[in-house]
Amino acid sequence: MTALLYVAAALLAAACGYLIGSVNGAIITVRLLKGKDVRDYGSKNAGLTNTIRCFGKGCGVLTLIIDIGKGAAAIAAAILLSKWLGWAPLADGTGNDYRWLGFIAAAFAILGHMKPIYYRFRGGKGVLVGVSVFLVLNPLTFVILMAIFGLLLWRSKYVSLSSIVATACVIPTTFLLEIFLRGTTMGMALLYTGIVAVMAAMIIGCHHENIQRLRAGTERRIGDPKPKEVTESKE
Repeated sequence: MTALLYVAAALLAAACGYLIGSVNGAIITVRLLKGKDVRDYGSKNAGLTNTIRCFGKGCGVLTLIIDIGKGAAAIAAAILLSKWLGWAPLADGTGNDYRWLGFIAAAFAILGHMKPIYYRFRGGKGVLVGVSVFLVLNPLTFVILMAIFGLLLWRSKYVSLSSIVATACVIPTTFLLEIFLRGTTMGMALLYTGIVAVMAAMIIGCHHENIQRLRAGTERRIGDPKPKEVTESKE
């Protein structure tokens, strides 16, 4: 019976993450404010960077709020529902027996952002959601990742490169902070790190076109001229 409860709790967390993660801030914002589909412009990506480039900072701010909020909402829903139902506590040494469900919800929130069920499975790349979930799971991880992203962006002017490197850094950062700062047991730290590694692999995998352009030297930097179709979208 206990094993079934753990499976049920994991499935509940996955469902919360995916369904809430499928609410895409860029698609909603651009449709509401501009009457357009962000996936038809610029890089065709339903994410924050493309939204700002194509439709301005106003749309970008609302996209930011929605996409940060949904990551936190997915984690909160998964943990609170499991607590309410009394399903599958799993001690990790930190005093939060349900925290592992937050990591599962976070991974599926990223999947929902990338392949949203509400928008024909065409979403974004998951960077913002992937970073923002650590505001709930481990705020220091969020601070470290944002510092890495900001430093690389300042030096390189490549949003994609900064996102990829910061995403890769989340794996060792998670393990080290769980073990040495939070006092998480080794087994649970490895579980969390494994889930985070899957999250990072999904996000980096969605950047395969950016990686090809970076290698070819054709990737856009911050400050580069906007693509032609962006100008046409505002006429």
